Amino acid sequence: MHHPIASRRAALLAATAALAVSALLACLGALAAPARADGPGTGSPWTVSVGDSYISGEAGRWAGSTNNSSSAVDALGSSAYNDNAAGTGELIPKCHRSKAAEVYIGAGVNGANLACSGAKTSTFNEGETFKPGLDFYSSGGREGQALMLQHFAAAHNVKLVAISIGGNNFNFASIVQTCVEDWLLSPSWWPNYCDDDSSVTSNFTASNVAKVKGEVTTAIRNVAQAMTNAGYSATQYSIVVQDYPSPIPLGSGFRYSQSGFTRQSTGGCGFWNNDANYANEKMLPTINSTVLGAASGAGLSNVKSMDLGSAFNGRRLCEKGVGLLEEQGLASWRSAGAVDRSEWINEIRTVSTIFGPYEVQESIHPNYWGELALRNCLTQAYNGGSPRGGTCTISASGVNSAGEPNMSLH
Repeated sequence: MHHPIASRRAALLAATAALAVSALLACLGALAAPARADGPGTGSPWTVSVGDSYISGEAGRWAGSTNNSSSAVDALGSSAYNDNAAGTGELIPKCHRSKAAEVYIGAGVNGANLACSGAKTSTFNEGETFKPGLDFYSSGGREGQALMLQHFAAAHNVKLVAISIGGNNFNFASIVQTCVEDWLLSPSWWPNYCDDDSSVTSNFTASNVAKVKGEVTTAIRNVAQAMTNAGYSATQYSIVVQDYPSPIPLGSGFRYSQSGFTRQSTGGCGFWNNDANYANEKMLPTINSTVLGAASGAGLSNVKSMDLGSAFNGRRLCEKGVGLLEEQGLASWRSAGAVDRSEWINEIRTVSTIFGPYEVQESIHPNYWGELALRNCLTQAYNGGSPRGGTCTISASGVNSAGEPNMSLH
């Protein structure tokens, strides 16, 4: 028979010991937990880019254009798109994640490029080529970009996710091909315009615009869901959604006549004036308003917008005031003043004009100078860790201390 006082004392000691163990475990757990104020990953901050070729760094190898030796504009060399750990090849073939991509803003901020040239909002295969979309696709070791982001963000301190998506949902590449073919295959006295081709105009009907807006909205929400899945709250990071810069001028702004073949054979910009006007006055505004409308309508408190529509005005493909290196008397892209006298958009190359090391898919994308200009604007959007939106435009000639064109985000 146990003494009642002894029994009560034993019970009290046992309860006290249990409380002590519980308190110790709680303290150990608190010590082991990451600092949530910076998200699941502690340490240096990161910016991450997801989306398509206009943010992956497509054409970032080339600093301007020339019809002479390609070496004169080859800023990054043959390893420009190699993003595997050894720097010997691409993690995903043809994603063209350039070393000049805008996400690498520097100044103590790390960059990760998950974007892929040719990507749409949803994952698909283009022949044998894998094109990850902004979704949670997972099969055979291949992942959608939202899932890639989720895994990356869980182990890193991601403060900003930059998005460029939607252009390929509007079939941008095939539209450019149609417009160039119409220019090449019809005479100036009887031009065939692409602005009335059903394969072009069908992309910009009210019903298709609404469809694409829904797809882009879902893609943006997928990015937010990926961050939520990785353990972030909306206050711990920001999303910056960017639209697309005008790549060619209005018809009156071309430095080459639309008659003859000079516009394409020399400049790589085979558009009729009429179609260049259509691109600037109808196509681009529709695409950009759709993307920015999706950003504002996604219902997320931490989304900012970066408007790039006029970012390259004055430096566009075949625009008056800039030119090929040889037209501007420049020996190479390193020549003094080259950044202000060169084009920031890569030439359009067709099967008949392509020759190595250039690639067709690099056509009509921001080149090395263009990528660094966008990087300057993204740096300003990062804003020292307090991200903001704005409109990106050229602010002055020359480059800053990081070698980037001087831009303004306002």
